[in-house]
Amino acid sequence: MDANIVLMLYIIPLLFGTALITPFFPTLGTALGGRWPQYQIPRRQRLLGLNLVLLIGFAISVHTLWISNKISEGGAVCSSSTVFSCDDVLGNAAYNTDPVFGLSWGMIGMVAFGVLLFLANSISKEPDALWAERFARYGLYLTVIGLPVIALLISYEVAMGKICQYCTTAHVANIIALVGFWTIGRMHERGDWNDDEPESSTN
Repeated sequence: MDANIVLMLYIIPLLFGTALITPFFPTLGTALGGRWPQYQIPRRQRLLGLNLVLLIGFAISVHTLWISNKISEGGAVCSSSTVFSCDDVLGNAAYNTDPVFGLSWGMIGMVAFGVLLFLANSISKEPDALWAERFARYGLYLTVIGLPVIALLISYEVAMGKICQYCTTAHVANIIALVGFWTIGRMHERGDWNDDEPESSTN
């Protein structure tokens, strides 16, 4: 399958998760709540969107690691003569590992998104736990820490004159997750952390 078509399979649910996190698409939340009444609650919509975004970020990180391994075996996945070529970026030995530990950026992304997904899913499972707000802060801090890493990776792409579309999507997922953790943290602060289910959900 074409690499860009595969990428769209990541982008579409990423956009859906983003729409649930932000308050700019109320009709989507209404439609979701009509099918599953528990998602009429804004907090549950935000957490569902956040978990979806983080799951996509984790999946893309796995995919970039696979691409790196494929290239190291002499294969090609998404090479191109245009500026968009993940093979040229992920296959560049000078840039495809972190400068401190020598780990693949795909592996680092997997660990980072895995930890973030654990935090978000834990909050979803026990939203009224005393540690839920603290986990939201941890998620916010970790996604903020990811920003200078993203800047470093973008600088690598600028130096190569190539853009890895998979990497860029993972970067966007981190930024959206930052907004998601900030949003649920603000809901805690404003007292909007409501867990009352609509009566129709219990019928």
